[in-house]
Amino acid sequence: MIIDAHAHFLPGAYPDDAPGTFPHMEPVDGATDRELVFGAMRFRARDVFFDAERRIEAMDSSGVDAEVVSPMPPLLKYDLPAADGLALARHVNAFAAELQGHAPDRIVALGMVPMQDPDAATGELDAIAREGLAGVEIASNLLGASIGDARYLPFFQEAERLGLPVFVHAMPSPTDRLPASAMGTYVVGIEGVYAAASMILGGTAAACPDLRISFSHAAGGLAMMLPRANYFWGGAWNEEPKDPARAVIPDDGPSPLEIARRFYYDSMVFDRRALRYLVDLLGADRLLVGSDFPAMLREEPIARTLRAMELPDDQWQDIASRNALRWLGRDTVEAAAPLLSSGGRRLDRV
Repeated sequence: MIIDAHAHFLPGAYPDDAPGTFPHMEPVDGATDRELVFGAMRFRARDVFFDAERRIEAMDSSGVDAEVVSPMPPLLKYDLPAADGLALARHVNAFAAELQGHAPDRIVALGMVPMQDPDAATGELDAIAREGLAGVEIASNLLGASIGDARYLPFFQEAERLGLPVFVHAMPSPTDRLPASAMGTYVVGIEGVYAAASMILGGTAAACPDLRISFSHAAGGLAMMLPRANYFWGGAWNEEPKDPARAVIPDDGPSPLEIARRFYYDSMVFDRRALRYLVDLLGADRLLVGSDFPAMLREEPIARTLRAMELPDDQWQDIASRNALRWLGRDTVEAAAPLLSSGGRRLDRV
């Protein structure tokens, strides 16, 4: 069984009386596609973004048993007025519930909240749970602020209390240190590091030990920085540094690596050597299959690079599906039942 834990959707339409700050969809002549217009952004969306039947067909053609779908990241537009952001989130979440309801054995939907208003975002988590959505997606930065900032701690505490998983999607944040052309590649990778590191260093992860959180694209370059972070964290990586002049920061709590091993990460790093390092450092029980579909084309078949690694069967089963079930909080046979029956395929154990 394979669960694609990083895929996206877009509502096919928005209310006619929606605020002017809302996005809207325009028809595309001669095609079933629609063009998303959101401020200055224009994005041509294939019908698979909003048509449940087309999603099922695409899954079947790629060998995907189930998808965890989250709002297309540009919808996480936190510079909207707070009231408009809440209204947009509710519209998107209603569509997400409808999409999931079409095929609950194949489609697991995440909602969104207006993080520009932390109190409203926290309060909306209960509505997401009541709507039957599986969890919530947020961006890696909140108008330039780190997600590990203390003002967002109540949000994560509430998600932990409700048992709602959180998916952190890397989003570019303007910087003068890289050219604009780097926004969709290098900056996205850097954003993943900032987001995950802020959760570790800001104390949020320690304060929410049972929070189930995943990061897109393996949290960028986080894994490359963890060994050095651990070296200077109470000597957890090297008990006796070779250079005694290099002070080690004492700390009685868990090390950065220990905390990072509580997180989940999708495995979209595009290279088997990088995947090998992630498995060795973070563990095969921390990685998820992801594709960014349909914003990006999937590997054909799904998870081709992972398959080529010829991992031990237990590790492959973890990455292919069991970790996704654990992240979603469906790691019992009863909770996982709808997905375990997907397409007539079943897991022997969760």
